[in-house]
Amino acid sequence: MLVPFLIMLREGVEAALIVGIIASYLRQTGRGAWMPVVWIGILLALALSLAVGAALQFMSAEFPQKAQELFEAVIGLIAVCVLTSMVFWMRKAARSIKAELHHSIDAAFETSTNKGLGLIVMVFFAVAREGLESVFFLLAAFQQSDGVAAPLGALLGVLAAIAIGYGIYIGGLKLNLRRFFRWTGVFILLIAAGILANSVKALHEAGLWNHLQTVVFDMSGVLPLDSPLGSLLSGMFGYIDTPTISELLAYVAFIIPALILFLSPSPAGQPKTASAGQGS
Repeated sequence: MLVPFLIMLREGVEAALIVGIIASYLRQTGRGAWMPVVWIGILLALALSLAVGAALQFMSAEFPQKAQELFEAVIGLIAVCVLTSMVFWMRKAARSIKAELHHSIDAAFETSTNKGLGLIVMVFFAVAREGLESVFFLLAAFQQSDGVAAPLGALLGVLAAIAIGYGIYIGGLKLNLRRFFRWTGVFILLIAAGILANSVKALHEAGLWNHLQTVVFDMSGVLPLDSPLGSLLSGMFGYIDTPTISELLAYVAFIIPALILFLSPSPAGQPKTASAGQGS
């Protein structure tokens, strides 16, 4: 439950930050009457994300066992790419995201006709990015967990993000966004490393990767995967109680350079989204 909650909280805060910047700028420039158009773009982006997620889930249910393992591996690899790009994109874009959104809004209104359509398209692509990122991660997370805990955690994350976004918009909540995105970014990279290791395992179970399958160590007697703590660590970090050489190599080869690059000082300096507490 914790991992889907955290991912959806971060994705939701990113989306809420984008929507908040758009709404504030429209209000400041006397264009507040266009907010219903913004909501159309948001709802279309959410509809696309739900449709993609439902289609992929329906497709996977029809696959035979080995094909399901391959599908799980592919979704896991896509999720790793998406999560990693999300973390590094926000690290880079945080400094200029507000100015870029303002420029996009102004560009949409510079068109003599179809101002509403231009605004819808701009909002749609801004929010759809977050939604589609969430879809691929949640598919990977749901495939590695049973029961209602993961969907419930995702729902709670969305609700918490909405509350935080609204608090930031009305100016009643101050949040150090730089610190928030930094530490959730570290956690997400650890999650991505675990998903990558499990994707390698799924490729083996699908019969496509049979190299380096020697078990490095066996923790099944001390911390079995089906124990409460083992299940928690598996859901959070992709813990495997009997990892093979290929799974461990994939984890280490990903997480070490990813953390070094992410935690290294940014040459661009501190991002302008270091804190947020006002809708403007």
